[in-house]
Amino acid sequence: MSTSHGDPGPGDPLRRLDDPDFPALTMSQAADLLGVQAAFLRSLDGSGVLQPHRSPGGHRRYSRVQLALAARLRALLDEGHSLASAEVITGLEDELADARAATARLQGILDRLRSDRPRRDGG
Repeated sequence: MSTSHGDPGPGDPLRRLDDPDFPALTMSQAADLLGVQAAFLRSLDGSGVLQPHRSPGGHRRYSRVQLALAARLRALLDEGHSLASAEVITGLEDELADARAATARLQGILDRLRSDRPRRDGG
């Protein structure tokens, strides 16, 4: 069932396209979107840095998350980093982003606890 605007309903398989991890793009589509050669994507796969999903026929399929990582790696390679260092840098950037998100969540909890304290203390 579709909504009045033609959006897929909750049971519609097209909703998977909204999932950033859904492997919707072929290698040629991914390469075109990134502005790289397919050989670049194959090299990321061969080195184990980026492992695309495989279709039943064995063809590589890429998700939006994987394309974002490939773009970040390409930018670092263009800056002169080796693939190994680019992999380490992106890993550290991801860890830092996760730590910042966790800090923000904990700060929110702390702020709520502090704002609730006067009420609990009878103040």
